[in-house]
Amino acid sequence: MALAARLWHFLPWARAVFPGPWLSRGVAGSRGLCCTWRLRGSEVMGNLGSFKRSFLFSALPYLGFETFQVFSQAALVHATAKVVRVEEILEQADYLYESGETEKLYQLLTQYKESEDAELLWRLARASRDIAQLSGTSEEEKKLLVYEALEYAKRALEKNESSFAAHKWYAICISDVGDYEGIKAKIANAYIIKEHFEKAIELNPKDATSIHLMGIWCYTFAEMPWYQRRIAKMLFATPPSSTYEEALGYFHRAEQVDPNFYSKNLLLLGKTYLKLHNKKLAAFWLMKAKDYPAHTEEDKQIQTEAAQLLTGFSDKN
Repeated sequence: MALAARLWHFLPWARAVFPGPWLSRGVAGSRGLCCTWRLRGSEVMGNLGSFKRSFLFSALPYLGFETFQVFSQAALVHATAKVVRVEEILEQADYLYESGETEKLYQLLTQYKESEDAELLWRLARASRDIAQLSGTSEEEKKLLVYEALEYAKRALEKNESSFAAHKWYAICISDVGDYEGIKAKIANAYIIKEHFEKAIELNPKDATSIHLMGIWCYTFAEMPWYQRRIAKMLFATPPSSTYEEALGYFHRAEQVDPNFYSKNLLLLGKTYLKLHNKKLAAFWLMKAKDYPAHTEEDKQIQTEAAQLLTGFSDKN
């Protein structure tokens, strides 16, 4: 009824009741056919051909516009529903992640592996990597999952280069792949890994995990064995390098951003102080790591390692 009423007002013969100028448009909606028309009922009815043509050329643009509105509204509703759907999936995924439901999380997200949403994709990369890390995962499956995770992270980054999490997980996944591609690839990838961790920190300075991972990067190259350093110098003019002091700075920065956020950060603070021969501060952070509530299998492993290192202190004293 609303469409019929609007169409009635739009038609030339309807305007005979309220004569006055109006803008005519072509069928395609082109501007430039600007003419002043004053049509009276007798003029229209006196020439049926003119009436039909006038009706056709006047109705089509409006009908086209109405159709456009209908399709636009439908597209908007569809897009809105899609956004709501993605948000629901992300909420469910984050709940499963926080609950430690690794396998359920992976099963949920793999249903959307063809998605073009960066938030879904980096979470899928993380879930794939977490499945690969499970003790029950075979070596063959682990390798497949590691490369699968890298592909998801890469796609997430392609979809949204402003996502700090996409940069972070892309760097993590490249690091994992290095275990299967030899020392040369691993060292070459180190530059890329550092670049993406730094970008993640730049995009989100409050993400303690990205800062922690940058600390691990520094710690790794600070303690690189001499033979690996020699290989690195043979392969690259300026191989990646760092210091324990630099690593310590990142670990402390992560702790300042989010205190006690991760047992491994506490452990590495203790281990880094050991490398720097500061036993007092090493013992302080190792004790915190040992007493950290164990929520995951990794937390338990870190508790054990911290306790062993502390035992080594007492044996020497």
